[in-house]
Amino acid sequence: MHELNNTVNEKLIIGSDCFVPLLTEEVLQKRIRELGEIISNDYKEKVPVFIGVLNGSFLFLSDLIKNVNIDCEVDFFKLSSYGDAKISSGTVKLIKELNCDVTGRDIIIVEDIVDSGLSMKYIEELIAPHKPASMRVASLLLKPKSLRYNVKIDYIGFEIPSKFVIGYGLDYAQKYRNLRSIYVLSDGD
Repeated sequence: MHELNNTVNEKLIIGSDCFVPLLTEEVLQKRIRELGEIISNDYKEKVPVFIGVLNGSFLFLSDLIKNVNIDCEVDFFKLSSYGDAKISSGTVKLIKELNCDVTGRDIIIVEDIVDSGLSMKYIEELIAPHKPASMRVASLLLKPKSLRYNVKIDYIGFEIPSKFVIGYGLDYAQKYRNLRSIYVLSDGD
């Protein structure tokens, strides 16, 4: 059993993999506060529905809505595209549908990370027939060099390299979501 120290370490060894800090808790929270202010300004006089994509977005969504000063609602999708692997399976499966009606509503999809864009494309195609008033996307992380689908991300926390990351909601075989910072798989440099 590997005991996690929930502070930023120089490195984190998981099996034969070495992860190093990429974004600290302080850096994450500062940017999330900024995104909350931007979204609050963009949605003045509106009541958007924040739709988190489970499981990875739950921490980001929780912190994000704490930093918006407008009325809002929250709902969740649950998708699967990774399983326990470090790379996407290339297929997306809907595991949990929305509970709310998005017809005529202002929607903000909240993702932990946009990698290839496959999940976002899937979500856009799932929601479009319901004719929301608007649909925007907030993603904590974006891997611009990994994008294979033309998807628009309206609110981006950080652009990162095309490397595997864990922590702050992002998992490795369903573990390590509880790390307060985000770690990246080291090249061994």
